[in-house]
Amino acid sequence: MKRREFIALVGSAAAAGASAARAQQKAMPVIGYLSSNSAEGGASAAAGVRKGLSESGYVEGRNLVIEYRWAEGHYDRLPALAADLVARKVDVIVANGTPAPGLAAKGATSTIPIVFVSGGDPIVDGLVAGLARPTGNITGISFLISEMTPKRLELLSELVPQARAIALLINPNNPNAERNIAVAQDAARAKGLQLPILKATVPGEIDDAFASLLQLRAGGLVVGADTVFAIQREQLVGLASRHSIPTIYFSRADAAAGGLISYGSNIVSAYQQAGAYAGKILAGAKPADLPVRQPTTFELVINLKTAKALGLTVPQALVVRADEVIE
Repeated sequence: MKRREFIALVGSAAAAGASAARAQQKAMPVIGYLSSNSAEGGASAAAGVRKGLSESGYVEGRNLVIEYRWAEGHYDRLPALAADLVARKVDVIVANGTPAPGLAAKGATSTIPIVFVSGGDPIVDGLVAGLARPTGNITGISFLISEMTPKRLELLSELVPQARAIALLINPNNPNAERNIAVAQDAARAKGLQLPILKATVPGEIDDAFASLLQLRAGGLVVGADTVFAIQREQLVGLASRHSIPTIYFSRADAAAGGLISYGSNIVSAYQQAGAYAGKILAGAKPADLPVRQPTTFELVINLKTAKALGLTVPQALVVRADEVIE
């Protein structure tokens, strides 16, 4: 064999070896992000998940791909979006925003690991069999937003003690709707309050709900924890201000946007924990070995500027208990 032919042969073999090595390298992992929210409304939650992932060294665009699927408040779209992520063969699905995304993901796959973020009781909702050792391919974070409805009713009644009726706004399509109504009604009866139930799923129905609120002469409004209401935050805060309705919300973001008061767990922290769980799973952990986490602290945020605009005097005892006061 001539020297030139030998060099060419060696070069070809080296190139083939490098190609084979590249083929054997593991492809960049892919997270499937399934949300009932919109891209805009769910931006802070997604940022929390990315921050949690970074704790395990996974950074989007550097060594991780995230496939986002947004239902934009339409829960009926979730099964198809979940199926799409399964077909994409993602490595982990992070499902968030009410139990619906987690249930859709669970219905779409029994093999791809799932990390849910949900405001309800994950056992009652059918997401997991137990909290300490969830079975199968699913675990997650439950931040108990729904269970806080009676507490929100209590806090609002402290702000408007003269009110004899406080309404509850609910999205009837939320899987937790009936349970939320039941616990709120029990709490209202215990306080001797009337609790009209208003239902809305789209912006026009939210307008109608406020019209009904005025006719009912309710002294305040509790906004149920729901992605639809997070998406329509600006509309809700605007209507409450325009009609001078004292309103309590489930997220700090609502009070920061001009809402009167909010009470609930730290949602951004919950999403960060979900991202950290997804990172652990990418690193080899099994969902069944990761207990479902629940919050231990809750945030009370009061917007004094809004209270002043409504002509309300916030009791000093309530101000002292607040984790944050917006002035």
